[in-house]
Amino acid sequence: MNKKDKVTQILQIFDGLYPHAECTLDYSSPLQLLISTQLAAQCTDARVNIVAKALYAKYKSAEDFAAADISELEQDIKPTGFYRNKAKNIKECCRILVDKYNEKIPANMEELTALPGVGRKTANLVLYEVYGIPGIIVDTHAKRLSNRIGLTKNENPEKIEYDLQKIVPKKRWADFCHMLVSHGRMVCKARKPECENCGIRQYCDYYTTKVNY
Repeated sequence: MNKKDKVTQILQIFDGLYPHAECTLDYSSPLQLLISTQLAAQCTDARVNIVAKALYAKYKSAEDFAAADISELEQDIKPTGFYRNKAKNIKECCRILVDKYNEKIPANMEELTALPGVGRKTANLVLYEVYGIPGIIVDTHAKRLSNRIGLTKNENPEKIEYDLQKIVPKKRWADFCHMLVSHGRMVCKARKPECENCGIRQYCDYYTTKVNY
């Protein structure tokens, strides 16, 4: 079975298992999504959502973040980890949004990834959630599962993104990634995948070559 056919079968199963898979970050504006995605680097979405509730009550616009006292902002986001670098990037990112874009989030990959702290994962998520532009969102779950299943042999997120683009139907790019996140959290866990409870194990290289041999 080639990789495209494998993805077709997996999508059919995932549609039944995770019909409501979606972004698990809480946000009420494009700016909040952009910032929360930056905060989610090396941090769980659940923890980001807790921090974000107070953060967005305090800072309501890009201008507010741009004008923030850096030490105070660091403390506000400290529970998400790597808070000094994140605070610096968020403040500078928002300054650029104010000065160059009149606080509007750019609608293309090039301008988004030129913003401090914004990589392709963040850009793809924002482009899909805000503008409906399809994108492959390679987070830790998508990286781990796409390798275990056998959809890619790459470890570099950008290369994984391009590999998945070739085998996943474009209109399902973001759906597939959100479903991988759900499956990674519930079944295909990092330390010990629960292969006996996996609905796609017959299509998974890890199961067929390492578990069921």
